[in-house]
Amino acid sequence: MAANEQKKRILTGIRPTGALHLGHYVGALHNWVDLQNQYECYFLIADYQALGDHFHDIDLIRDSVLQVTLDWLAVGLDPENSSFVVQSYVPEFAELTMLLSFITPLGMLERNPTLKGELDALEVERRTVGFFNYPMSQVADILIPRAHLVPVGDDQSPHVEMTREVARKFNRMFGEVFPEAETLIGKVPRLSGTDGQGKMSKSKGNVIMLGDDEKTVTKKVRGMFTDPNRIRADIPGKVEGNPLFQYHDAFNPDTAQIEDFKTRYREGNIGDVEVKMALAEAINNFLDPIREKRHYYEQNMNLVEDALMAGVARTRVIAAETMKMVRDAMRISSYTKNWK
Repeated sequence: MAANEQKKRILTGIRPTGALHLGHYVGALHNWVDLQNQYECYFLIADYQALGDHFHDIDLIRDSVLQVTLDWLAVGLDPENSSFVVQSYVPEFAELTMLLSFITPLGMLERNPTLKGELDALEVERRTVGFFNYPMSQVADILIPRAHLVPVGDDQSPHVEMTREVARKFNRMFGEVFPEAETLIGKVPRLSGTDGQGKMSKSKGNVIMLGDDEKTVTKKVRGMFTDPNRIRADIPGKVEGNPLFQYHDAFNPDTAQIEDFKTRYREGNIGDVEVKMALAEAINNFLDPIREKRHYYEQNMNLVEDALMAGVARTRVIAAETMKMVRDAMRISSYTKNWK
């Protein structure tokens, strides 16, 4: 395909709350690297949305914008082939959020299962109007580039369906402006935390970061949760649901070794230490080139800034196009034409 204009557009992104970890890689980044060669991709750093639960730690958000960008570059996202976008640098995101809010029923937000779960986890004083409205902001994120596809985890699919509903309503009221984006759910399952307690979470300390050094990775792997009923190496263990083997499947390219480990583990013929040390080696081998690229960009932060500003500039162009279409459709762009 000769030109980006002929490609379908993708919008996806992340709230910046720190550097990224293996869970982000398995759940999203490895897929994004492949998608950028097939689609016109907009990778969003949603710093406005991060204010919802980090309003009292603005410095964290500021630093996280750069940390996320470093990790994106380190894993192979190409800023010349895709657009890295800082949400707050494109004011059209906020403008469209406001306009769409006036045609979106409150009940649509209240029924959003992802929002309900996140609100329940927040302290009362942090349940702000801005946090409640962030799904509306996500709708605008998708609609500003007029995206055709949105890669998300299955827990985020309600946001895409809400976007489709809002787009349909806008088009019905004002005329065709927005495509109805399709959900693109990755095939790789979510990676559990090293403690076996649900997904990876920096707040729980059960993560392996993309930037962790070799010693840190090895220490974290040695402390990983396994089968709690297996107190000796000669006791048959459970492979299914065991984080050790989930991580082996994700990061160890030696499938024969993995199958051997699984067989011997079920039979009680291998100790956890052997399985863990092989896993630490596999993860460190996987992270070595990522750490090397990350270090390079840390020494050349001007390239990181250039990547962000180039993506913002490209997004501002399409955002201006979209908002002109929106204002024209809503007839709010030319009040003075009929003034005498």
